[in-house]
Amino acid sequence: MEDSSAGHFDALLYLSFGGPEQPADVRPFLENVTRGRNVPPERLDEVEQHYLHFGGVSPINALNRDIITQVERELARRGQDLPVYFGNRNWHPLAEDAVARMAEDGVQRALVFPTSAWGGYSGCRQYHEDIARALAAAGPGIELVKLRHYYDHPLLIEAFADAIRAARDELPAGVRDAARLVFTAHSVPESADAAAGLPEEGGHLYSRQVHEAAALCAEAVGYNEFDVVWQSRSGPARIPWLEPDICDHTESLAARGETAIIICPVGFVSDHLEVVWDLDTEARETADKLGIALARAATPGTDERFTTMIADLIDEALGGREPIRCGSAPSRGSTSNGAPCAVGCCEMPARPVRGGDAASGRAS
Repeated sequence: MEDSSAGHFDALLYLSFGGPEQPADVRPFLENVTRGRNVPPERLDEVEQHYLHFGGVSPINALNRDIITQVERELARRGQDLPVYFGNRNWHPLAEDAVARMAEDGVQRALVFPTSAWGGYSGCRQYHEDIARALAAAGPGIELVKLRHYYDHPLLIEAFADAIRAARDELPAGVRDAARLVFTAHSVPESADAAAGLPEEGGHLYSRQVHEAAALCAEAVGYNEFDVVWQSRSGPARIPWLEPDICDHTESLAARGETAIIICPVGFVSDHLEVVWDLDTEARETADKLGIALARAATPGTDERFTTMIADLIDEALGGREPIRCGSAPSRGSTSNGAPCAVGCCEMPARPVRGGDAASGRAS
């Protein structure tokens, strides 16, 4: 973490992705997510139906508000006078509006907690861009310091481990002990993963962190074997993305005689739409069709240890103490006012510009 992260802060900005909260929000939200990417209308039509399947509401904003309430209580318990503001990248409340309110309230220096634990462009650098854009809209006068990656924080690993145990207990007794443990995270183009992290360190920071988090969780639960797969791919077939997909992998497991699967969405902190659609709907339908018992581990956002972790990350920043970590892959992400961690760090490869070839940016 940079030296700028230590010292006095006036507030915390809880920065997330955003999601629709009524059917009328869905299309404008998706247009925000995919702006500038030449996504064909029929692709938006398809994703829109996923949201409408759940009444046009993504759970993400409500879950985030619940987490914020718990963080406020934990900060008060610790005697830390830090008001918490809520801002999103793609839907209301927008980050620009949140930072404008912070300026009106006299905030001068604030920490930023992103709802992504990872490195990479979409996991880290795009949050830096959100911060820079919000500051540009609000005008000068506030410094925003983003908190570091937390993919391997002990409390996050513990929360996932207990969720895996609970999911295993949901399986029928006859197949429980033989269940295959499978971790999922959001897929990204292979080129984006190759550019994740510092070029001189070989890139692939995102997938390295995901694999390490999965290994830490598996070890905590006593599994020697596990799989890491991906979900929520949204790009054209001609562009390679991280594979295998969770549904394809489920079919492979069935073909080799597996009878049960535990899915842990290690790449997600809350049960937003990509979890409830891609896992609880599509993956479960695939498993049911193949006759495989499936249990899905809960995400950690509702676990009190997630709240404690956020408060601990704030303590690190306030005291300038060394990060508490379980892993060994690089953990960066803490910079001031939207600056990248280093020159060339997590740059986004150029997107295709031909109509219909851009990724849809399927969102939570």
